[in-house]
Amino acid sequence: MLIVGLTAPAQAVTYGTPTIALSASYLSGAVGATGDPVVNVTVGQSGADASALTVSASASSKASVAGTGDVTVTVTGAGAVRQLAVAARGRGYTNLTVKVTGLGGKTATKTLYYAASAAVQNPADARYFTGSADASAAVDVGGGYAVVADDESNVLRLYDRSRSGAPVKTWDFSSQLGVSKEVDIEGATRIGDTIYWTGSLGNNKDGEYKAPRNTVFTTTVSGSGTGTQLAYGRSYKKLREDLVAWDKANGNRYGFAAGTAAGEVPKQIDGFNVEGLEFAPGSTTTAYLGFRAPLAPAVPGGKALVVPVTNFDQVLASGAKAVFGTGIELDLGGLSVRDIRRNAAGQYLILAGSWAADDNSDPYALYQWDGVAGHAPVKRADLPTTDPGGWEAIVDVPDLTAAGARVQLITDSGSADLYGDGTEAKDLTHAEWKKARAAWFTLNP
Repeated sequence: MLIVGLTAPAQAVTYGTPTIALSASYLSGAVGATGDPVVNVTVGQSGADASALTVSASASSKASVAGTGDVTVTVTGAGAVRQLAVAARGRGYTNLTVKVTGLGGKTATKTLYYAASAAVQNPADARYFTGSADASAAVDVGGGYAVVADDESNVLRLYDRSRSGAPVKTWDFSSQLGVSKEVDIEGATRIGDTIYWTGSLGNNKDGEYKAPRNTVFTTTVSGSGTGTQLAYGRSYKKLREDLVAWDKANGNRYGFAAGTAAGEVPKQIDGFNVEGLEFAPGSTTTAYLGFRAPLAPAVPGGKALVVPVTNFDQVLASGAKAVFGTGIELDLGGLSVRDIRRNAAGQYLILAGSWAADDNSDPYALYQWDGVAGHAPVKRADLPTTDPGGWEAIVDVPDLTAAGARVQLITDSGSADLYGDGTEAKDLTHAEWKKARAAWFTLNP
């Protein structure tokens, strides 16, 4: 007998346990921030289309920092990857439980450890470069990107200037430099495809001489933007001795021998600490060293000091002994040089700040200068006292004759208590929670 119209019963679909992975387990934000870093959440489930899975997040510890309603999840690509963003509501730490719900009612979770720093002035103009808190020098490399140095390590980091987040690339030339401790990089400038970097040249905070700090070196840059590459060039490790000998030969006007003596800390009014590096007007051979200390002469209300190195290119190219021009003394309202930068038109900006070691509450200002000894710099802007951090680096100099000219500065936030628990940023356990703030400022006419 033939039976027509009957079909085999459908088999039930068996779904596996969902999978969930976070691109980072630790995330930092700021109250009121624009464009905070995000985390990619990758999900999957055997037997199911990834786009059918749902992702949610809830506060599992301190909702006053960020709660369930402060988390946004958006789908990217084909649906397997979701982007999770957090809008901080308060300073501190919280754990967020990120959950994927799959078909068949099965779930999986991961914990996202979140930290939020306090709100800052003009948050729309602020970005946060994560992975390090001790930004100390920066050089624009084109395409909207900059290489940023750190004075607590020898790692150079490539950041997108317009976005908050982790570095795109990193380089560490410690082995090529022959050092195992930090160079204490404080200044940098670019000529053509060569970036010049200088250590502080001073003693450490305990007044001890540490040889790696007495280092200047070069890197060769190729490409731009995300395609930027750095290669190690050459180094010189006697510039401190050359400076001391020059000052002695000229009557010890600046007290370099005393400032570098054993037991002398660098960040005092008569200390010894280099923080700025830039070339003289129209020159690719004479470089200006900008001093945080000493003031000249070293008394309250004294002038900031810039010392020309007239053969700086040869110092790095062949190891020639440094030759110096007459010291340049600038009236920066009692402040000293924290960075100095010029543009292609020969316009200079000087970032001025205190010589003191703990100076977050002291004033900062930007001065315009033409780079000529004997010509007075002109104040273009007073800068807000920063918490977290102190202003430390000028990324590049805009056309200073243009109306509404804007400049991007970066803080050294290493000593700041970012999250309100008394921990200095440089001592935080997780690199993703360490960060320096970059901010845009419009210059006064």
